[in-house]
Amino acid sequence: MNGFLLWAGGFGLVLLAEGLLARYEVLTYGAGWRAPTTELPEDVPLARGAALDRPPAAYLVYLDGIGKRRARDTRDGGRLVEALLAGAPELRVLGQVQPYSPLGEPLADRPVWVWLRRHAGLMLFLHNVMQTFVAADHRYRPLYNRAIGAQIAAQLRHAGYRRGTGVPVVLLSYSGGAQVATGAAGELHTRLRAPLLLITLGGFHNGTGDLTRAQHLYRLTSASDRIERTGTWIFPQRWPLVRGSAWNRARRAGKITVCRLDPATHVGPRSYLSPTALLPDGRSHLDRTATTVIALVRAFACGRRSPHRTGRP
Repeated sequence: MNGFLLWAGGFGLVLLAEGLLARYEVLTYGAGWRAPTTELPEDVPLARGAALDRPPAAYLVYLDGIGKRRARDTRDGGRLVEALLAGAPELRVLGQVQPYSPLGEPLADRPVWVWLRRHAGLMLFLHNVMQTFVAADHRYRPLYNRAIGAQIAAQLRHAGYRRGTGVPVVLLSYSGGAQVATGAAGELHTRLRAPLLLITLGGFHNGTGDLTRAQHLYRLTSASDRIERTGTWIFPQRWPLVRGSAWNRARRAGKITVCRLDPATHVGPRSYLSPTALLPDGRSHLDRTATTVIALVRAFACGRRSPHRTGRP
């Protein structure tokens, strides 16, 4: 019993420390002390896919889940990005955006986190979880959205995007990345005037993101995704009764379409991004997810609505 209390007390202190540290970056940005960095490691390209010498069919920015801690892709996120590049070489894909760092700094490259990664790897995930809730907190949300929107816009400009050209921009987000994507959409549109499409994959968000500047949002989900479903329960703005929330206004405007990816789970061997879990038609869950995303992006880039409407938002 004493051991449990000691463990619980220590974990509580860690949570308190993380809660304070998670606010540090957004407050630093808000005070004007630091601006989001746009520098990338030498081995990370500005973008992958379509060549930089001409405009692509669309720019796709991938905002990963809470495992994102460096400019390079996570294992599962990397699999998805590679599948998208293989299936749609006409796209220009950016995966280096740091959705859990308003200052754009990879977590794993900071000296203290290098030590923690070796001795307490769970702390890296906990940090990103806390950042997700900071991004959802009404006190910090406007600053957080502005910082991430500025970071995405800067990375797109470096990758060749030119304001006002009309080339579509797609924000593809997984898990907690959906909180960042839905929040940053307004700031990104203000900076680039780009046609915006949002695709959430198992999206965990609180429904407060202003979607008026996004042309559409596709919600890729599954009945077996407990984490995504938890987000629809714990955030009142996602409840149908709260009609005035940004999410429900977008629903009534016909801006949200649900695409079912049953029986995929959020994480694990049967997740959306699993290359080994197979469907009855022989495709892997990863193949189906990539194929679905590519179809939605191509339809948007061609100015057509996708026929994949199944279910309620």
